[in-house]
Amino acid sequence: QVQFVESGGGLVQPGGSLRLSCLASGFRISNYAVNWYRQAPGKERELVAGITSVGGTNYADAVKGRFTISRDNAKNMVYLQMNSLKPEDTAVYYCNTRFPPRPWGQGTQVTVSS
Repeated sequence: QVQFVESGGGLVQPGGSLRLSCLASGFRISNYAVNWYRQAPGKERELVAGITSVGGTNYADAVKGRFTISRDNAKNMVYLQMNSLKPEDTAVYYCNTRFPPRPWGQGTQVTVSS
């Protein structure tokens, strides 16, 4: 069964850091680009960062310079290091393959608040 399990979210103060993890099961991620997305209350899901099968990365302008995406194909995992967090980063964060997209996981809640 193909699924993603996201973890690592939590409550953090502005300026803090979190590291999100995405574990894929049911297939190997090594041949696929993988993205991190987020969805804030009342907003559509948006792309945050992506990493290609060979390690090329891209970021949304809102997170550029603060977030870093990485992958460990041996562990079938993708990570998102988030630094200098802002209240507007508050959202549920999801991972998924870029193409084809697969069933969404439950996501992990990130709340940035003092």
